[in-house]
Amino acid sequence: MDPKSAEIAREQEYFDRAEKHREQKRQGGSLAGQAGVHPAAAAALIREARQRAEQVGGADDAVAIGRIDDQEGAALYIGKHLILDEESEPLVISWKAPAAEPYYLASHADARNVARKRTFACSGNHIDDFTDVIFASIAAAVAGPDSELLRDLNRGRTGSLRDIVATIQAAQFELIRAPLEQVLVIEGGPGTGKTVIALHRVSWLLYQHRERLQAREVLVVGPNPTFARYITSVLPSLGDTEVAQVDITKLAPEVALGWRDEPDAVRLKGDPRMVGLLARALDGRVGVPEPAERLLVDGRFVTLPGPEVEAAVTAARRLDMPYTQRRLALRDSLVQMLADRGLAAPAGVVENLLSRLWPVMTPGAFLRDLLGSKERLFAAGGAEFTTEELLSLRRRAADRLSEQVWSRHDLPLLDEAEQLINGSPQRYAHIVVDEVQDLSPMQLRSIARRSSTGSLTIVGDLSQSTGAWARDSWAEVAEHLPAKLEHHVVNLRYGYRVPKQIFDHAAPLHRVAAPEAVAPEAVREGPQGPRIHRAEEADRAGRVATMAAVHAAEGRFVGIICAAPQRGEVEEALAANGSSWSSADRGELGRAINLVSPQEAKGLEFDAVIVVEPEAIVASDPRGLRLLYVALTRTTGYLDVIAVGDPLPLKASEPSRKALAMPGAPLPSSVAGPAAQVAILVRNSTANERWAEVLREAARLLERPE
Repeated sequence: MDPKSAEIAREQEYFDRAEKHREQKRQGGSLAGQAGVHPAAAAALIREARQRAEQVGGADDAVAIGRIDDQEGAALYIGKHLILDEESEPLVISWKAPAAEPYYLASHADARNVARKRTFACSGNHIDDFTDVIFASIAAAVAGPDSELLRDLNRGRTGSLRDIVATIQAAQFELIRAPLEQVLVIEGGPGTGKTVIALHRVSWLLYQHRERLQAREVLVVGPNPTFARYITSVLPSLGDTEVAQVDITKLAPEVALGWRDEPDAVRLKGDPRMVGLLARALDGRVGVPEPAERLLVDGRFVTLPGPEVEAAVTAARRLDMPYTQRRLALRDSLVQMLADRGLAAPAGVVENLLSRLWPVMTPGAFLRDLLGSKERLFAAGGAEFTTEELLSLRRRAADRLSEQVWSRHDLPLLDEAEQLINGSPQRYAHIVVDEVQDLSPMQLRSIARRSSTGSLTIVGDLSQSTGAWARDSWAEVAEHLPAKLEHHVVNLRYGYRVPKQIFDHAAPLHRVAAPEAVAPEAVREGPQGPRIHRAEEADRAGRVATMAAVHAAEGRFVGIICAAPQRGEVEEALAANGSSWSSADRGELGRAINLVSPQEAKGLEFDAVIVVEPEAIVASDPRGLRLLYVALTRTTGYLDVIAVGDPLPLKASEPSRKALAMPGAPLPSSVAGPAAQVAILVRNSTANERWAEVLREAARLLERPE
């Protein structure tokens, strides 16, 4: 047996011993439920046992990721979780323990008393290999990512973000262990690891501050359901199962989505001026008493003077309480008025008057009535809004609240209304927000109201900021976040995931679309450079489907990124090719082929990416060059670009007619008149379209001159 094989065998004996003790702890609570004297107690014990089992890792996990040997020869094994022997001595310590810090921070410049750092490569708990770093022999010029990181980056994607405990780099570890009491902005380009840093920071904070920070007091917010599902396994893999993880749409009351706002309305609904409009509109729902209010009590009429009732209403208005609580205060005042007259009125008598003066409100009913009424909008708008702005908010209300269809941009308004009517939502001691650069002020306000301490970790990249609220500075974001604590912005320098060849291809877009932002430095070569495929419009979608099938057959996790005009043709081609695929717009990420919009692609990564028609992606957003930069930098290995038009447009111009004029693609206004556009709109609408929306769009087009 060669020396390294012998060393692996010795290490495996240690791993087997640690695994034995881990399994004893995992199984120790399996009979806990039998100890309960009744079912509820047994269930509680079982839940507690499961939580303890999760805190020592899964049965198929390696017990350790590595070890460090100090200058005296003492070894310390590092893993995701603490494992103790029969005498409660540590066999493996947690990566979050202070003693584990040298594993991540030791370098040729400061070895931190570490003579050797060993990193294990494992299949389950079986050691396949290991690599050693002997600090005494490292040349002073050595820098860059370690071999284990590069090995991990070359592994295939699975559709779920993985933890990076074994591959945390020193600069990442410094951010992970940054102080809790701050607003930490982690800015990084594609592939810099900003998302996993933020998630590992949560786990580290929970460990270091366990006396005052509980997992249920932490909230992680993603930009959409697909992304939230993509990151959801990281914290449980680290033993933190009770952290709330949601996408931003879940911060509002649950409603039926499907309405499509016009661009002007999208921007306006995110504007912070909506805070005042909603507050004034709700105040406007409070009625004015009659000069004399007559109530039927015990078969006879009782008159309450109007000025006395008006005074009670005014007093309730002035209370620093939510609408519903002020309503209760007014009811108490009305009951007291009757009591002062020696009357104990039945509840229904007061409630009838109260409903006219201070009607019961729900967020949905309030917002439906407001957006459906020009009069209410103009009354609440005051001098802060133009006539055109208020009219852009107006839309016909559904006859029943249960039939009302809302847009994604209504959600922060519903959340604001919820606060005004019913008070503050659940609050959290620490909040993580990913892809924050695109969030509107109203969305940021939804997040801010859920913070009890002002402690946040926010993650994003200004060079990927697109949409109605695209930004060029973090100050524009910070002004809508809690101001209790200092704000610190840290830029990640290295891009670990995206191959250098791909970064080089996308670099011209970055220089044009985000010249003020710092581009990351790619640290690894990919298997090949980007491949550009020029296509005819008739065979574009078929070539996309064929490429996706080839990549999938090689076991690669594939992302097809295309704008809306091309989506229908790509779906048809995939179906004709017999390929199965998952759709990100339904919150899905499968293990093979995935169809993703450029907006949904933010934060995701794939082994192979096929970008369809860059010109159309650029045309789909006012910051379309940034959106194309996002699309081109989603891969860890392979990039194919297929285009009828320019495969790398460097200016935000109208896309060519040739690029967009094909089945499933409505023509832009520059190449077809309104009547032609309506014909194409109707032709391309499918059976499951909301036809009311189709007809509204047709009417809008026909209002424009040829």
